[in-house]
Order: sequence, then structure tokens, then C-alpha cells
Amino acid sequence: MSLVREEFPNKVPLRVKEITIPADMTPERVRTHIVDYSEAEQTKEQLYQEISKANVICIVYSVNNKNFIISVSISLYFRVPLILVGNKLDLVEHSSMETIRPIMNRYQDIKICIECSAKNLENISEVFSCAQKAAVHPMGEKAFLLFCPEEKKLKPSCIKALARIFKISDLNNDGVLNDDELNLFHIICFNTPLAPQVLEDVKDTVMRDLNNGLRYDGLTLRGQTCVSFVSFTSLSGFDRIPDPILSLAVPPGCTTELNHNAYLFLESVFDKHDKDRDCALSPEEVKDLFSVFPYMPWGPDVNNTVCTNYKGWITYQGYLSQWTLTTYLDVQRSLEYLGYLGYSIIYEQDSQAAAVTVTRKKHIDLQTKRTQRSVFRCNVLGARGSGKSGFLQAFLGRNLQRRIRSREDHKSNYVISTTYVDEQEKYLLLHEVTPDFDILSEPDLTCDVVCLVYDGNDPRSFEYCAKEYFIDSRTPCLVVAAKSDLAEVEQQYSQSPLDFCRKHKLHPPQPFTCNTTEAPSMDLYTRLTHMAMYPHMAQADLNNSTFWLRAGFCAGVFAALGFAVYRVLKH
Repeated sequence: MSLVREEFPNKVPLRVKEITIPADMTPERVRTHIVDYSEAEQTKEQLYQEISKANVICIVYSVNNKNFIISVSISLYFRVPLILVGNKLDLVEHSSMETIRPIMNRYQDIKICIECSAKNLENISEVFSCAQKAAVHPMGEKAFLLFCPEEKKLKPSCIKALARIFKISDLNNDGVLNDDELNLFHIICFNTPLAPQVLEDVKDTVMRDLNNGLRYDGLTLRGQTCVSFVSFTSLSGFDRIPDPILSLAVPPGCTTELNHNAYLFLESVFDKHDKDRDCALSPEEVKDLFSVFPYMPWGPDVNNTVCTNYKGWITYQGYLSQWTLTTYLDVQRSLEYLGYLGYSIIYEQDSQAAAVTVTRKKHIDLQTKRTQRSVFRCNVLGARGSGKSGFLQAFLGRNLQRRIRSREDHKSNYVISTTYVDEQEKYLLLHEVTPDFDILSEPDLTCDVVCLVYDGNDPRSFEYCAKEYFIDSRTPCLVVAAKSDLAEVEQQYSQSPLDFCRKHKLHPPQPFTCNTTEAPSMDLYTRLTHMAMYPHMAQADLNNSTFWLRAGFCAGVFAALGFAVYRVLKH
């Protein structure tokens, strides 16, 4: 209380509430949380919980009471830096250091002992300054985790951490830190710009004392690791990379999307690693991009989830689509990935959660008949062999021949890409639901639009769709007759697909094939996105008799054409 108020309070409480000191008000330029403990008000369990979260501990004793000094030695079982604080110096005329020194020699975690007077404000600020230094510049066992005194070099774990910091600071990915990048690095670590003269002095020192430490007038990784200001402070400055326990509450009925700033950041990361400027990431470039991760986050199935070029490399659109998919399906993992890339550091945010938007509840969109969402989910259902996988891959512009060349063990049940509705770019996520979908949870089945796929050349294919149609569902539904390049056969069901759609007020079955020489048409995917955006309009024309007259006529034409094609192929 004396530190904050700069005066001694008339009435001292048993315990002071947690105090937070901003970084710009501390000598070490780090935000500091001061947590008080009172044996009279708190339990030992609460004490242990606070100790587990502490970076440094100040143990306060009264210099005018010998029993307090003896009890200090009983409490020293912590494995973080310790500061002994002898308070009430104003009540004695002698120092307690002679009594304390044996205790300090016995416990290596004790960094220093400071005597002070809270009443006279003597040495109060010095206590907390020393505590900050002990946490930011650790010594003893904690320092040995980073530095090997026998070999006189940094340990591999420390080098790896510093390499990640270098990689994040190297904004143009040229392998050196130029003046602007060094200045950014210094601001992140020390909350202050790097003075021009200091910058030149650093370069001169590296050039004089270290080979390969300077290149193109910039610091290499080796040079950055060895300069004096790259120490424990730099690791502390980047301590937000990542925050794996970061969580984001998502209420039921809401979804998660990346916001504009997040896409700008991801675009900059892509540009940083697309060295050949071909708007695609080669396997080497993908590996380089994820070198700051402790593991490779993307598997081979990604190539069957998003758009790739003719070489099978992930394109710029595919790259953003994969990030959109991860954020939609598993926002916590997306936050972790953004943490590894240093989003909160580069964009000066408290956490990477600032990159995510939680949409409003879906029922509000239904009531207002307007939506602000950019990502829509379509569940694709159908019997085995009905053409669901071909329908998904066609959304990525892949015809049947290209799909045949893909490996079965790299198959993905998700596909995501962009469509345009009302001149707005939207993401459509297709999810192939397996026929045994009863093992899936309700969130797995929740979607914005349903697509029922049946094989028009298989007489038993439509029966599955008819049985799985959710009659009472308010979710829009579209029926697709796949493999329309083959002859259409009569479905062995009580109703024809056209009659079924008429009965349930659905659009008539839409013919589709991926057996084309060119990329398949995108019309059906645009229609699905439109239905997901405007579910209230999905049945707008279905009650009109002329609509069904046109639908029946078109169905007859398609059937006749299919039969004609079948006869030609047969002969």
C-alpha cells in the first residue's frame, strides 16, 4: 500500500487486493501483478495456488522480532526466485543481516535481502525493483535451463526460443534483421525504440567480435543471439507466444470467424513465405512458414480440403480457406496457431483472441432475415457410392480424372472455398457426413443448409436420401442427382425424386456431374450459399404451380436426354 499510495495508511488491512502496475511505470518495462497473502484470511491451498503462478516471491518478516526471522527459514521450499524483505526498519537501530545471512547461504534461490520501512517509505520501491529483476533476469537453477556454464553457451532450448523470436521479427523473411525490424524487436522487448547511435554501436560490436553476425547491414540469427540486449528480457518480451491455455467462450448458436485484421496478418505471413511469388506455397515454403511451431499443424489431407495449383501446392485462396476452416471448427486451436505466429505481438494486442469474431446467434438472423456471417456450413448426405466425394472435390475445381489421381489415405471429409452471392465473397464449408452418422454428435450435424446426393444411375440410391430427410427441420435442403452424365434410371422408392421434392416443398433434383473435361460448374455451390444466407427465401417459389410445371418439363427433358445419351453410348 505504501508503494501505490506513497504514504503509510492509518489502518492496515489484513490483506491487500491484487495490484497491477502497467509496464510503462516499471524499471524493467514489464507489467507486474502484486498478490498479497494473509494467513488469517486464506488457506494453505490458496497459498500454494498463488505460488504456482508466481515468477518471484517476496517473503516479508519483521526485523524487530527474532521469532519472525527464525520462521523465515521454515518457509523456504519454493523453486522460484526469492526476495527476503525485512520490514519495520524504523523500529530498530540495528540490522538483521547477520541473522539472515546463514539462511541466505543455505538456500540458493534467495537472490537478495532488503531491509525497509513501509511507514517511512524507506527502500519500498527498491524491493519491487529487485523483485522484477529477479524474474526478468533469472539466476541460479532457472538460468541453468538456458545457459550451460561448463560449455559457456546457450542451451538448445534457449537457442530454439530465440530462433522463433528472430523468425517472427524478420518480417520480410530475408534471414537478417534490418534497422526497422531491430527497432520493432527492441520495442517489443523493452517498450522503447532503439536509439540510432545504440543501433550502430550494436552493429559495430557484432562486426568486430563475431563472424557471420552481420549481413547486408542487418543482424543474422547468430548476431542477434549474441548481442548484449538479447537476454532473458527478450524471452520475457515475447512471453505471449503462444498462450496455449487461451480460451474463447462461444455461446450456443454462434460461430467463430476471423476478422479483417486477422486476414491482413495472415496475408502478410503468406507473402513473407511465398518467396517465388507464384501465389502458392511449395512444401518447402510450408515447412518454413511453420518452423516457429513445435509441430506441423497441417497434414496431407489439407490438399484435398482447399484449393491447390496444378502441382498440388496450396494456393493463396486455399491457405486463407484452411485458416477459416480451423477457426470455424476449432477456434481454440486457431488461437494457438496465431500465438505461434506472433499475432498479438505484431499487432500489439493483449491476446490473439482479438483476431476472432463471435457471430450473433443464428435465431436472430432468422428473425431479422439478415446475416452478418461470412462462413456457412453445408452437410452433404447420401448413400455410399452416390458421388458425395466427387461433389466435394468438384467445389475445388477438380473433375473426375483429377480426383482419381488423389490418394485414398489423404481423403478429407471437409472442403472449403469461396463463392460470390450478391457480389459478396462468402466461404462455403462442405462436410461429407458418413452414412453411419448416428455416431456423430449434434454439433457435428448442425449446419446452415443440407445437400442430399443420390446416384441417378443407381435405382436404390435415392431411398437413403428420402429416409434421412429431416421433415420438421427449418434448415434449407437441396437434392442433387449426381452422375448425370450416365443414363438416369427409375428409383425403387414409393415416390420419384421429383414427386418427393414437390411433396416436401423442395427444389426439384439438380443434375450434377464431375465427369467433365473442364472444371465442374460452380452454380450449385453458389445456390447452396444463397440458401444458407437466406433460408426464408429457399421456399419462395415452391408453392407456385407454374414453378412445378416448369420443373416437371425440365425433368422430362433431362430424362429424355439421358436416355438418348445412353443409347448412343450403348451402340
